[in-house]
Amino acid sequence: MHAALRPPAVRALLIQVAALLPCALLALLAEALGHGLTLFQAVLLQGGLACALTWKLGLAPWWRLIQLLFPLALMVTSALGLPPLVYLLVFIMLLGWYWSTFRTQVPYFPSSQPVWEAVAALLPRQPGLRVIDVGSGLGGMTLHLARLRPDIACTGIELAPLPWLYSFLRARFTGSRARFIRGDYEKLHFGDYDVVFAYLSPAVMNALYTKARREMKVGSLLVSYEFAIPPYIPDKTIFTTEGAPPLYVWRF
Repeated sequence: MHAALRPPAVRALLIQVAALLPCALLALLAEALGHGLTLFQAVLLQGGLACALTWKLGLAPWWRLIQLLFPLALMVTSALGLPPLVYLLVFIMLLGWYWSTFRTQVPYFPSSQPVWEAVAALLPRQPGLRVIDVGSGLGGMTLHLARLRPDIACTGIELAPLPWLYSFLRARFTGSRARFIRGDYEKLHFGDYDVVFAYLSPAVMNALYTKARREMKVGSLLVSYEFAIPPYIPDKTIFTTEGAPPLYVWRF
């Protein structure tokens, strides 16, 4: 597949375009049979066809719902008659928040305090540890670890501008020792860290493990929340709260 067509967002858009022709043909057939479609029915038909094509082509399950609702969302926003500036501002805000999702296939997944506490309990007691949270989002876990363990270096790295800026300012205004970098974790060398924490997406976990196995030092830890990395069996699996996804821990 051509590199330009690999991002799921591009394929999803092309699927919507591909669904237009069969949708139009079915609408014409319904008209010929004396059962013309209303705009709402046509929009639902377009979404249903795009959803079916998305399933057939094997995109991630959440894309099916997006494809189903996308034409309906267009119809609703068109009916609102809002000024173009409003759409531009919303687009800029979403771009700043989901900057990297288009390329990395990693949406914003916030972790919770029970997860932060479980990770803190995993950390070796010796001072001077270096911990990195890849895809640190709003910085909650990095700030929590820096507050609990002032003897270690806690860093978060985030590609999306708005979450990074928020976490950076939180650290500055609260006087935290946590450090936040805006960038791509793929450009880091994991050998510089003793613990690497990730709450990313199934789409990137195998590549993350390969990088960790290639670069991480003996005795260092890779910790993934929610997402396992088949076929690699974790050394430890921790359930932070009842019914919550587990933490998977690999020691190199």
